[in-house]
Amino acid sequence: MNDILIQIEQFGVVPVVAIDAADHALGLGRALIDGGLPCAEITFRTAAAADAIRAMSSNYPEMLVGAGTVLTVEQAQKAADAGARFIVTPGFDVAIVDWCVEREIPVTPGVMTPTEINMALNKGLSVLKFFPAEAAGGVKTLKAIGGPYSGVRFIPTGGISPANLADYLRLPTVIACGGSWLVKKQLIADGEFDRIAELTAEAVEIVKAARQ
Repeated sequence: MNDILIQIEQFGVVPVVAIDAADHALGLGRALIDGGLPCAEITFRTAAAADAIRAMSSNYPEMLVGAGTVLTVEQAQKAADAGARFIVTPGFDVAIVDWCVEREIPVTPGVMTPTEINMALNKGLSVLKFFPAEAAGGVKTLKAIGGPYSGVRFIPTGGISPANLADYLRLPTVIACGGSWLVKKQLIADGEFDRIAELTAEAVEIVKAARQ
């Protein structure tokens, strides 16, 4: 794994953020840092994504900031220009993967089937987003996939919560989980950054306990 994916593994959780106003990026970044998780995947589900990435990455250089829900090469370019250090896609898009690989930008495309995993392996990728995790069978499915794909590791995302986070992290094939419960849109919009810091700290403790 490259250095960025190693960092993600050390964190154990990647906050998956949908932010409507870039003005909230600094408060959110500070909350994540204070909670012990200086990492964020800013999703391109809102128009504020690129500006939020730029604000967070430039003001908090100690943070690992990436872009999620990247659906086009154009969005990948915008994300990289704004300072994103990794790219996450919900599905396997060959054009985006090729663009990232050519530029040595870490990319974790979304996969759900063995066919998609094979496609990723053919591109030289071995760390993939398993999405939507719970809807696709969760821990049980990942255990089954771990047999034939023992060299592949995953970042499950979708339906992850404090209730099942440890179950995923105990799997040897899982390096981290994507989590939106830490950074719900309403909490961000309401400026509930203290609450986000609390949720983040709780997640950090779950990671530590699961890896003992």
